[in-house]
Amino acid sequence: MNTYARLPVSFARGQGVWLWDDAGKRYLDALGGIAVNTLGHAHPVIVKALADQAARLIHVSNLYRISEQERLADKLSAISGMDNAFFCNSGCEANEAAIKIARLYGHSKGIDCPSVIVMEGAFHGRTLATLSATGSRKVQAGFEPLVSGFVRVPFNDLESVRQVAERNRDVVAVLVEPIQGEGGIKVSDIEYLRGLRELCDRNSWLLMLDEVQCGLGRTGKWFAYQQVGVLPDVLTLAKGLAAGVPIGVCLARSAAAGAFKPGNHGSTFGGNPLACAAALATLETIEGERLMENAERVGSLICGELTKALSDAAGVVGIRGRGLMIGVELDRPCGELVRLALEQGMLINVTADNVVRLLPALVMNEAEARTLVSMLAPLIRTFLAPSRAQAASA
Repeated sequence: MNTYARLPVSFARGQGVWLWDDAGKRYLDALGGIAVNTLGHAHPVIVKALADQAARLIHVSNLYRISEQERLADKLSAISGMDNAFFCNSGCEANEAAIKIARLYGHSKGIDCPSVIVMEGAFHGRTLATLSATGSRKVQAGFEPLVSGFVRVPFNDLESVRQVAERNRDVVAVLVEPIQGEGGIKVSDIEYLRGLRELCDRNSWLLMLDEVQCGLGRTGKWFAYQQVGVLPDVLTLAKGLAAGVPIGVCLARSAAAGAFKPGNHGSTFGGNPLACAAALATLETIEGERLMENAERVGSLICGELTKALSDAAGVVGIRGRGLMIGVELDRPCGELVRLALEQGMLINVTADNVVRLLPALVMNEAEARTLVSMLAPLIRTFLAPSRAQAASA
């Protein structure tokens, strides 16, 4: 179906942060499958884990115990502080599970129409419930009527949440991304997340964090909330969990952990042996190769070098991010940069119309990071050149 405006390239193979198309041209991958390819391409640990597991067992369904799934749940609980896990196949499915938990939690408190506070600029998925929670009319347009039960407030604005608490007695949860990815790499303040935790505690709400894009080592910690010392009640993950194999998970603790009962929710493919083996190998590799420390170090290098290279470039609004989740905001729409970068042999992305988004694999080294900057900075400068802007407006 006509759902993607695909770029005119087809990739034949990859190695680390490099890709080769079917004509043999090499590209630096600074997008990582949109934060999915945690370990880059063709990492030997993942290749072996998938081959070994496929030779034993790929799928049996959740009608039976799955040892790989149980081991993965134990590992995720240990690193996150959560109590239990529901496995699915994607980020939107993980967020669907979180929304269903919030509604069950609300009904258990006698609230007939439980509501969830969500944020402007958020992105939680494209299913009917998650696109309703998403703060983008572009995503929602044409799919009305939207799912009710969401109260939208500005991102990073604690006072607006306090005001909702004073006037809306049906709220049962807050759903928020610690770092908005699709929204333009917007990083929440430390005080904001801590304040949300306090408000949720005070009002007996669930704090539900969507770390589908920013979680699993990308920010230099396992999870972005660990940077600020809070603990959510519900946590959603997907994208980079299995380094390219589809898997999602909704983690929960305390009251949220006991919300689901047999028959309340399910997934045919969720948490199958193959996906869980890949996820276990990914987590072990992140730890064993110290990739969280690498993400912090290499991400700081990229931000610092881009800042120096673009410090006097008119049209650059700011460079921000955390670890290997980086955005370069320009003062104009810049979607054309994706095509221009591809022509130069580099994969990037533009989100929120005017933010260049970089989400490279956690295995990117310092030399590759400098190559990225040496390619991207001149490209942005050329794009912002006055003569180009005048020609475009003529």
